[in-house]
Amino acid sequence: MSAIQYLGDGFLLALQWQNLIYAFVGVLIGTAVGVLPGIGPMSGVALLMPVTASLTSGLPPEDAAASAIILLAGVYYGAMYGGSTTSILLNTPGESSSVVTTLDGYQMARQGRAGTALSISAIGSFVAGIVALIALVFLADPLSDLALKFGPAEYFSLMILGLCAVSGLGGKSMTKALMMTVFGLLLATIGIDSVSGVARFTYDIPDLYQGLEFLTIAVGLFALGEVFKTILETDKANTDIIKVGRVLPSVADLKQSAAPIARGSILGFFIGVLPGAGATLASFFAYILEKKLSKDPSRFGKGAIEGVASPESANNAASGGAMVPLLTMGIPGSGTTAILMGALLMYNVQPGPLLFTDHPQVAWGLIASMFIGNVMLLILNMPLVKVFAKIIETPSEYLIPLIIAISVFGVYAVQISTFDLVLLVICGVAGYFLSKNDFPLAPLVLGLVLGPMIENNMRRALTTSNGDFMIFINKPISAVFLGCALLWLIIPILLKKRGKQVVISEEA
Repeated sequence: MSAIQYLGDGFLLALQWQNLIYAFVGVLIGTAVGVLPGIGPMSGVALLMPVTASLTSGLPPEDAAASAIILLAGVYYGAMYGGSTTSILLNTPGESSSVVTTLDGYQMARQGRAGTALSISAIGSFVAGIVALIALVFLADPLSDLALKFGPAEYFSLMILGLCAVSGLGGKSMTKALMMTVFGLLLATIGIDSVSGVARFTYDIPDLYQGLEFLTIAVGLFALGEVFKTILETDKANTDIIKVGRVLPSVADLKQSAAPIARGSILGFFIGVLPGAGATLASFFAYILEKKLSKDPSRFGKGAIEGVASPESANNAASGGAMVPLLTMGIPGSGTTAILMGALLMYNVQPGPLLFTDHPQVAWGLIASMFIGNVMLLILNMPLVKVFAKIIETPSEYLIPLIIAISVFGVYAVQISTFDLVLLVICGVAGYFLSKNDFPLAPLVLGLVLGPMIENNMRRALTTSNGDFMIFINKPISAVFLGCALLWLIIPILLKKRGKQVVISEEA
C-alpha cells in the first residue's frame, strides 16, 4: 500500500465522530493552554495524559491508543498557536517558542493592528501545519525503512545525539542543562533492573521497585512547579488588554506575509526533525532569516508583519517536524514529544520503525487527525480571537485550584498510590526551584524517557561485540552520530569563548 492509501485509512479513523470530538477538544484546550502565560504545551499534555486514560478506558486497546494520542497531539499543536495571543496582546509569550513573536506582534497591537497580527498568526500556523504534515506523510515511510537498518549501536548513538542537542541548546547555561540531563538519566535507573533482577536505588521501598512513574515526574515538574511559581511570585504588572481591532488582514498584508510564511514553514519543519532543536530554535532562525532577506531590516522590531508571520509559521511547522523522529525512530525531539512518547508507551504502542507496520491505525490516524485539527484551529481561532484574549483575565485564585485538582486526581488514578502524591509534591517544589535558578527541565524529561532505552541498546551492542566499546566507533552511522553529538556540545563552548551570545530558551 502507498502512503496515500494508508493516509486514506487514517482519515476513515480520524473522521469517526468520537475522534473528531477528541481532536476538537484537544485543539481547544491546546489553544487555551498556549494563551495562558507560562503553562505551555508540555504541562498541558502532561496534565491531560491521565484524563485520556479515563476517557478511553472502555475502548479496544488500538482504538484507545489512537483516540488518546489524537487528543494529546491536538493539545500540542493547539498550544503552539495559542502562545502567539499573549505575545501579541500583552507582550508576554504564552510559551518559549512565542518569544520572538513579541518583538513585532506587540508593536503591531500598539498600532491598533492586533487583529491583523492574530489572524496572520492563525493563517501562518495553518499553512505551516499542512506543509509539515505533507512532508511527514512522504518522509515517514523512507525514514522508518532507514531506521530498520539501525542496530543497537546506531540507536545508542542517536539517542546520545538527542540528549546532547537538548543539553547544548537548553536554557541559559549549558553546564546546568548537562547536569539536568545526567539527573534525568540517574532517575531512570531507579527500580529493578530488567536484565539482572537487581534492585537499584530503591532503599527497600516497595513503591520504587517499578521505577518512578513518568507521569508523576512530568506533572509535578511542569504543572505544580508553575503553580508554586504563581503563588510565590504573583506578578503585579499592568495587564490591560489591548483592543483587537480589525480581525481579517488586508490583501497587502497577505501579500507581505506569503513568502515569510512559506520560508518559515519549510525551515521550521527541517529544524523540527532534528532531535533537540525544536520550535524555539526554529522561530529564532526564521526571524533572523527574514531580517537578513528584508530590503529594510530597520522595520523589524517596530511592527513588521513578516516578524509575526515567519516565526509563528516556523514554530508550528517544527511541531509537525518533531513527529518524524518520534514516530519513525522512537526518538522524542523535544520535551512535549517525550511526553507524547510516554503516552504511547502507556498504551503499549512502541514508537519507532515498526510503528507503521505494527500499529498503522495509530500512526496514520494521528497524521490524518492533525490535518483535520489544523482546519479546526483555523476555523476556531479566526472568529474567536477576541474571546481567547479574555482567557488572560482568568483570576489565578480560580486557575490554581483547578490545576492542583487535575494534577492530584490524575496522578492518583494511574497507580492509586499515595507515594505518587508525595512524589508529585516533591517534584513540584523541585520544579519551582530548578526553573527559578535557570535549570532547564526539558533535558531532565528527555533523560528520564531515553535513559532505559539508552541502557538497553548499549547492553545489546556490547553483547554483540563481546564487551568491546569500539563497536560505537567502528559502525560508520554510529560514529557520525557521536561526532555530531560532540560538535553540538563543543561549538556553543567555542562561540562563548569568542564572546558570542548563545542563549536559547528552554524548548517546550
